[in-house]
Amino acid sequence: MYYKSGLLKIVKKHLLNGGIIAYPTESCFGFGCDPYNYKAVRDVVKLKHRNKDKGLIVVAQNIKQLNKLIYPIDEIGLGYTKQYWPGNYSFVVRPMDMVNKNLVGKHATIVVRITKHPLISQLCKYLNLALVSTSANKSGFKSVKSYKDCQRQFGNKVFVLPGKTMLAKKPSTIIRLDTREILR
Repeated sequence: MYYKSGLLKIVKKHLLNGGIIAYPTESCFGFGCDPYNYKAVRDVVKLKHRNKDKGLIVVAQNIKQLNKLIYPIDEIGLGYTKQYWPGNYSFVVRPMDMVNKNLVGKHATIVVRITKHPLISQLCKYLNLALVSTSANKSGFKSVKSYKDCQRQFGNKVFVLPGKTMLAKKPSTIIRLDTREILR
């Protein structure tokens, strides 16, 4: 299943106007928005009732879509990420200085992932944009796993995209790229 161009156009307009979407990811439905829109990112944090010190993950279809968010990854680091990307692995890297503080929280780092989910990949490619990606739930509660449940719980607050998760049992593994330490 892929999204039709009409739906993609609607989603693009929604995101460019600062809207929040919910979409299927590798393990659950996720909330997303334009990572460059300060208000939209802040609204995602509020919607989740998330501690703003935690920061958020950003997903992309390719590394180029992350270029304005992160400092270039050196050849050794890129070689390491290629073992895991695209995939259900997120890496902690150094953000550009002007990155939205709600994306990094209290950290001096940002978490990024090149997705393997075909719908997210298609969406990021169409938008030529990375997306915020955080589980669709209120902090401390279970993540939403289906379109129907996401629509029921959040449909009046976000634009819920149809689709299925990839049924990963747990959220993405998070690895510090500089030390290779597994954080989650």
